[in-house]
Amino acid sequence: MKARGVHLQYSFEAEGQRGAALHNPLFDLLSAVHEHGSIQHAAKALGASYRHIWGALKRWEGVIGEPLVTWAQGQPARLTPFAERLLWAETRARTRLTPHIEALRAELERVLAEALDGSQHVLTVYASHDLALPKLRDIASQQHGLHIELRFAGSVDALQALAAGRCGVAGFHVPRLAGSGGRGGAPVFAKAMKRLLKPGLHKLIGCERRTQGLMLHPLNPFRLRGLPDLAGSQARFVNRQPGSGTRLLMDHLLAEQGLEAASIRGYHEPPEDSHVAVAAAIASGVADVGPGIESAAQQFGLDFIPLVTEDYFLVCLKDALEQPAVLKLRQALASPAWVHALATLPGYQPAQAGEVLSLTRALPWWNYKVPKHASMAAQQR
Repeated sequence: MKARGVHLQYSFEAEGQRGAALHNPLFDLLSAVHEHGSIQHAAKALGASYRHIWGALKRWEGVIGEPLVTWAQGQPARLTPFAERLLWAETRARTRLTPHIEALRAELERVLAEALDGSQHVLTVYASHDLALPKLRDIASQQHGLHIELRFAGSVDALQALAAGRCGVAGFHVPRLAGSGGRGGAPVFAKAMKRLLKPGLHKLIGCERRTQGLMLHPLNPFRLRGLPDLAGSQARFVNRQPGSGTRLLMDHLLAEQGLEAASIRGYHEPPEDSHVAVAAAIASGVADVGPGIESAAQQFGLDFIPLVTEDYFLVCLKDALEQPAVLKLRQALASPAWVHALATLPGYQPAQAGEVLSLTRALPWWNYKVPKHASMAAQQR
């Protein structure tokens, strides 16, 4: 089969793009046929004629070199198995690259913003993957004169970027845990983050609260109800990458419930880098279950089993709190627009949004004493 080339391009438009969607006419057609069940219904949804859609698909068949639709007498035309595989493969690739697409778009928007208006404040934020933060970026830009250069990274990676001076603000998330007693002091989070969060040097800024859980196929063939059901199950688990807040959460919950990671099929196999990438893997049939937020599950039509409520914090150096860009960020977080934006996302709610919080009060587990050998090992990583 002859190789086919791929060409990427971008454009500047009057209105900014929401999210990190990449549009391609072929996959727009395939998605419409897949979603609506026939070319006739897809044409209606796209505002085009049946003849136009049929002709476009036939032209794409010539480019790809494989049949994309099948037709039988008395039956609606449908996607071929090849077209279905192609559609899901593209969906997974695109969702897996969402954090990188967001970073590229943020950089291009920053370049344009600086060229058009040198007086606009710019703030670089490294943050754990989240579906609400792009909405915050839009609010900050449209209502507060602040351009947020948003770069998604794991929670630990974001905190390391702040420590290295690569960003002014970092975003991370942790479950609402006590410092000792009931949940054992949260040693998983203390070991990973304590060395990167220093009282007197850093200040937390309230951002949001969200629900983390398990995403799974609506039919739930393995009858999963929670983490214990995964132990010894044949359900294929797709995990998040080491260093991400969600991976830390999974490690913590397994330890809390006395479960072994080795008992969960796929726990240590190649991970995904975002909530939507995990959801896409499950929706495409590559996996059966994985961790994530409720909004990502809904986006891909998956069921959701809530496990824990967590706080999403932003953190900056104490000396940066009164800088104009950070002040504008706090104003955007405290605005009614942010409350409204969170209300549109299932599993989200505001929590002390925009308020400056004491690190040790907001994170009681910070006082958990990490064993000396564990602390030394963490510093060597």
